[in-house]
Order: sequence, then structure tokens, then C-alpha cells
Amino acid sequence: MSEQGARRGQEDDWWRQLYGEDGAEGGAGAGGGGAAGDPAGSGAAPAAGAPTGAGPADAGPAEASDTLDERVASVLRTVGPPGWGDRPPPQPTPADAPDRAAPAGDAPPDETPPRAAPAPPDETPTPGPVPPGEPSARRVPSPPPPPSEPIPLKATGPGARPRDVARTAPPPPPPPPPPPPVQAVTYIGDRPPTYEAEPAALPAADPAALDELVPDTALEGAQYGSLTLRAASQRGDSARYRGDVRRDALLTARFGAGRHALILVAVATGRPAVEGAHRAARDACGWIGGAVGRSYTQLAEDIRADRRGDLKAGLQRLTDRSYGKLRARALERGGPPEQYTAALRCLLLSADPDCRTRVFFGVGAGGLFRLRDGAWTDLEPVATDHGTPAPLPDPTRATDAPARPGPGLPHGPGTAEYPARPEPFLFHAAFARPGDALLLCSAGLAEPLRQEPAFAAHLADRWSTPEPPGLVPFLATAQLRAKGHAKDRTAVAVWEA
Repeated sequence: MSEQGARRGQEDDWWRQLYGEDGAEGGAGAGGGGAAGDPAGSGAAPAAGAPTGAGPADAGPAEASDTLDERVASVLRTVGPPGWGDRPPPQPTPADAPDRAAPAGDAPPDETPPRAAPAPPDETPTPGPVPPGEPSARRVPSPPPPPSEPIPLKATGPGARPRDVARTAPPPPPPPPPPPPVQAVTYIGDRPPTYEAEPAALPAADPAALDELVPDTALEGAQYGSLTLRAASQRGDSARYRGDVRRDALLTARFGAGRHALILVAVATGRPAVEGAHRAARDACGWIGGAVGRSYTQLAEDIRADRRGDLKAGLQRLTDRSYGKLRARALERGGPPEQYTAALRCLLLSADPDCRTRVFFGVGAGGLFRLRDGAWTDLEPVATDHGTPAPLPDPTRATDAPARPGPGLPHGPGTAEYPARPEPFLFHAAFARPGDALLLCSAGLAEPLRQEPAFAAHLADRWSTPEPPGLVPFLATAQLRAKGHAKDRTAVAVWEA
């Protein structure tokens, strides 16, 4: 056998030991690579040129290799991606082929061919050495994988929601701009009044009589049964400019409780340009309030029973006695009685929800109006007398009960010298309907209400509401200004439910 045939036989014998039925994994047999008596896997190599044993395959070179790796590679080349089956076969390592002698002239006796590590599927395999007897195959590098889509970041935690990629509908149009604020009406007419709308100067104060100071504005309100009461009194523009004290006085009082309670509202106005006029107005309210409070049980019964004749006589008597006290106070001060006086207008309201009779009485200038269905009606009564003497207070009587009409009504001594009241006594009793509003006011408000149609229309519009206004809206409407009307003004309104 030639040298070339001997070398080829040795290479075939090496591959049969690694992959054939008689390989090293099958133990010692024909073609075993270890010397007699050496344990398997000892790693001892035979001497160079020593025969390694021959099997039936030694007759000639191998026609083609039919190993397990070749079959697997063939399957991968058929069903796998391009280049998948072209991996190089695993190379023997000392652990895989122990005690195997390397072919003569290919490797030193103490070295074994290194085993190439398999390339990952997504990388191009590096061609390795082709073992003897293995047909060489051209390895085509696999194409790079297609770029993968970026993985979207997903928000975590409470309240995380996926972000909308595209809107399914156009965004709603922006809301319309708010309407401009409605300017509050502060005056009636083509130009504002001469004086400023807000207070300017404070009244002069006496350190020894600070209790006589009167605030610029007074505000009051209440609700009983079917009625709602609102009352406001304020200085006029002229008094605010000059620093004069408010000459209008306001008194609201409740006598009794429950259905038998009686509510009194009194408005008084002192004479203009008279020293102490505000004190006279306050005294008039206080004295008529005391007289009504001492007789409220009888008055409330007469109102519920609608005894208008008895009411007029009794209230006239109480009014005359109050003006008699004003005359006595004028004499104490050393002034004329006709100067220390005031216009007085009063309302009596029963707290009984079944009683809708409203009683007005008084003396002097002012106004009484009814607002029904958005229109004003002037209820000012017609005077029936022109002043009669009234007695001075009798210290022997404990109460000021209203006297019943009858002959021989006694008069106090010396009262005929001065009239009991500056103007006739006024009385009016009206039945209120649901939705009505009754307005009692001083001359400062009654004059523009009668003389200025726009003024009256504005008040009617503001007070013809389903619900009565609050205290602040009521005051804002009552202080509506009109040129030429700068007096103090007091308004008392009663809404019927």
C-alpha cells in the first residue's frame, strides 16, 4: 500500500472511531485507539506510525459520509432559514474523543483539534476547518434580520392610560366668550346727580352725647307667616356731602309671639334745617312704638277681626298722645313746639298666617304704594280731619290703651294751646293678595316714585320677582338716584307669599 493510501486509511479510521458504530463511545473494539491495558479516556496516545487497527472500511477511501450530524444539517438546510444547515460539524475535544491519536503530520501527538463553538442563529457562522473526508460546502452568510419595531413604553401605576394615537372626531369648538357684565343702574336720567353717590363727610359729634349719633344707613328684615319684610334707611346725597346727620328714623319691633304676635314698622322724618330734627324723629318712633307695644293684644285682635272703625279711633288716640309728648319735650328744651316735630308713618302687620289685613296710619308727608302685576298703585289715604287737641301724658295712668270713640272724650288741661299734630291723621286698611308688595316710604323716596316714571319702572322691575330680594339687593334698588332728589330716604316693603 502506498503512503498516500495509508494516510487516507488512518483518517477514515479516525472518523469511524468518532461517528461510526465502532467509535469510542461503544467501548474497545475493532479500531480501538488505546493500547492494551490502558483505561478508556486515559488520554495516552500511541507512538507515531504505530498501527491503530483496521476494520472492514480499510479497503479504500470512504465514498461519502452518512453521519447523524450530516443528516441533521440536511434537514436544517431544507426547512430552516438560509445558511442554517451550513454550520461546521463539531470538532472533537479531549472529553469527546479520549485516547485518540491524531493523524501523522496533521497535529502534534499531545494536541487535539479544537472544536469550533456553534454560532448563534442571528449571526453569520465563521467557516471552520474542513475535516479530512468531509466534502467542503460553500457557506453563504445569512442575511441580517429585518429591523424590529420599537417596543412602546407602557406607563404603569394608578391612573395610567394609553395615549390616543389619533382623534376619531375633530376637537369641539371653543366655548363662546361670556357676555359682558351688566352694569348696575345707579341713577335715572341723562346725567348723574350733582352730589357723589358715596358718603363724604361724617356728622359732627358731641363728646357728651355720643348716643345721639346716627349711622349713615340702617338695614332690617324679617319673615313671618306669609309675609317677608325688608326695610332700609339712608342719608340723602345732600346730607352726605355736607356732613349732616340723617333725619330719617326707622323702627321695627315685634310684640308677642306665635300667631298672636304683632309687628310694627315706624318711619319718621324730622323737619329740615332745624336743630335736633333727628332727635324729634327718633322720639316720635320710640313713643309710638311704646304705645303700640302696651296695647298690642287688643290691636292684634282688632286686626284679625277686621274692626277698622275701632282700629282707626284707637290708633288716632295713640298718635295724638305721641305728638303730645313731642310738644312737652319741646317745652323742656325751650324751643317752639312746631319745630320739634316729625312726619310719622307706620305699618301694623299680624304674624297670623291666616290674617292678610295690613294697617297703615300716620301723619305728614310720605308715601304708601302697592305693587301688583308689575304696576304701582298709590294708596295714600285722603285726610278726614285737620288736627284736634290731644292730651298731654297723664302720669296717673299706667298704660296708653287706645280709647274707644264716645262722647265726652276727656282732654288734658292746656292742650288746646298747641295743635296735637302738624297735619291730618291718615288711616288705611288693605287686604293683601298673594304676590302683592306693599311699600311704605318717607318723602325722600315717595317724591321720585311719583314724579319720575323711569324711577318707578326700575323699582317695579326689580321688585316684581317670584322671590323677595335679599337685604343687599333691596338696599341697592332703594338707593337708586335721580337728579333733583337728594333727601334722606327710607323704604319699607312687605311681600306676600
